[in-house]
Amino acid sequence: MRAELEKLIELQKTDTNIRRLKQLIDTADKRRAEIEQEFEQHASSIREVQNRREGLVSDRTDIENKIAENKTYLERADRNLKHAQNQKEYETAMRETDALQKQISALETQDIERMGEIETVEKELEERAEEINSLEGKRQQSLKEFDDSLAKSRAELETISKRREEVFATLPERLASVYNRLAQRSRDGIAVAEVINGACSACFMSLRPQMQLEVKKGVDIITCESCSRILYVPMKEPQAEATAGTQG
Repeated sequence: MRAELEKLIELQKTDTNIRRLKQLIDTADKRRAEIEQEFEQHASSIREVQNRREGLVSDRTDIENKIAENKTYLERADRNLKHAQNQKEYETAMRETDALQKQISALETQDIERMGEIETVEKELEERAEEINSLEGKRQQSLKEFDDSLAKSRAELETISKRREEVFATLPERLASVYNRLAQRSRDGIAVAEVINGACSACFMSLRPQMQLEVKKGVDIITCESCSRILYVPMKEPQAEATAGTQG
């Protein structure tokens, strides 16, 4: 019976590992998206600065075009002023000249402000140049590591699933049926639970002293009186027992 119990223990450990691997594989898309999102957040902060620079450069271009346009109008106003035929034409040309000069002055002030803002943004981009250059490389590396880990998990799942079938096939039909029923009934898939500190590790209920002794013997299949799971106490390694005896 101890040999059958050992098979049940091995089967449980295998099934627990299979559940873990399946969960990793089933959540792979979500976890990969989280990696992408993490790098996207870094990239978006950089793009925000780059877009701000582009916006400032575009604004400055518009301002310079308006300055050039107003200077053209100013030259025309100056000609009108020089060739004024009467007082009215003279006053009109003077008002236009004055207005254009004020507009040009205001636009030139804006142009200087934009230049300062562009310099500030470009300085920030320069300081983050290394971050910008390495970001895509780090992203690709993280995704490659994730994909490699996922491939490893899939390969491991295939290997231990085959092993699981081999172990399960050697169980007596009755035990196999009991194991399946217990595993399917529990949310965590635990059918075989270790006894830790005198209690079932699945439901945490303490065992009666006599039951603890029976479980330790490993002669019969003992189930928890609370959750009905098959109980076991790991066998001590021969070397450990020998060491313990020597110390005693």
